[in-house]
Amino acid sequence: MYKVSTFNNISSKGLDRFDTENFIVKAGQEDADAILLRSHKLNVTEIDNTVKAIARAGAGVNNIPLADCTERGIPVFNTPGANANAVKELVLTGLLLSSRGIVDGINYVNTQGSVNDAKELSKLLEKEKKQFRGQELHGKNLGVIGLGAIGSRVANMALELGMNVLGYDPAISIEAAWRLSSSVQKMDSIQSLLAKSDYVTLHLPAIKETHHTINQDTARHFKKGARLLNFAREEVVDSDATLSAIESGQLGMYITDFPTPELIGKKGVLLMPHIGASTAEAEENCAAMAADQLKDFLANGNIKNSVNFPTLVLERSEGFRIGFANKNVPKVLSHVLAVFAENDINVIDILNKSRHEIAYNLVDIDKAPTEELLNALREIEGVITANSF
Repeated sequence: MYKVSTFNNISSKGLDRFDTENFIVKAGQEDADAILLRSHKLNVTEIDNTVKAIARAGAGVNNIPLADCTERGIPVFNTPGANANAVKELVLTGLLLSSRGIVDGINYVNTQGSVNDAKELSKLLEKEKKQFRGQELHGKNLGVIGLGAIGSRVANMALELGMNVLGYDPAISIEAAWRLSSSVQKMDSIQSLLAKSDYVTLHLPAIKETHHTINQDTARHFKKGARLLNFAREEVVDSDATLSAIESGQLGMYITDFPTPELIGKKGVLLMPHIGASTAEAEENCAAMAADQLKDFLANGNIKNSVNFPTLVLERSEGFRIGFANKNVPKVLSHVLAVFAENDINVIDILNKSRHEIAYNLVDIDKAPTEELLNALREIEGVITANSF
């Protein structure tokens, strides 16, 4: 019986994936085998020594102590793409709101409550509508920085709207490349993309390499009057640099889902309250995907969509399974195999991969592993965790 501790309200579409015969799922339970959460800021002290895996029902994992989890051999899962459609649709909303005087027009109409005559109101609005004149998206250039699960959808959507799409992503995956239309023009640098784009939309993770991708230097390259959209992460944009670009006229507007105090009330800035993934469908998709990944790991040791461990999936064969994580240093695997040999254990199948400083291994053996065997593996220098599945 596995124990899964939850934080936040997890959609029933995810919770229902855990059958009651094999899983006990409830909020904040002790001695949990796994943790399932959304945006809760997870403290190191909330991760019991029994925890083998953590799943975030969402894409960002900046609310999880990632370095500590890696050091303890705990894979952290996220759900890339599960909320992609929700964010894509909000990006479209941002594009439209930044192109037409929709918000100002609505606000203006709502100030005319004192006009009681319909003909008078119609005449007034006909006269004043010119101040809300905008531009069409069709034929404009959209620059997409980051062509992953969301960025590729945004790019393809923009093509269907008749936009010309420029893309930049030096780390694009094969899977993302397959999703992307061949009509997207690949750019060699962010600067060249900014110089040609009427609209720029960011779809980057918040990591060291992407911090302040838009800064004082890159902002100088915006096509004059361009619109910048950020539905990725707050950290990828330097707010001060963006405000300076708006004040100078280099940037026409900034639309973001990540308000900060310095942005509130500023001219040329349109703020939304972090609602990119706030749809019933996205929450359900994320919860179901996170639950399935936890189940597969707890039952089979398989790892998909981990942000700190390598992807590793080994189909079950006959025999019994052991999974172990180790520091990515030489000779660890040979020492593990030596322990198997000493215990007269035959290896049926084995798969191992590494990612940066950590390696992960799945081994199918012909004998049921004892706790003594697992402890012997854990005592090998470099081995971080060892579990049976």
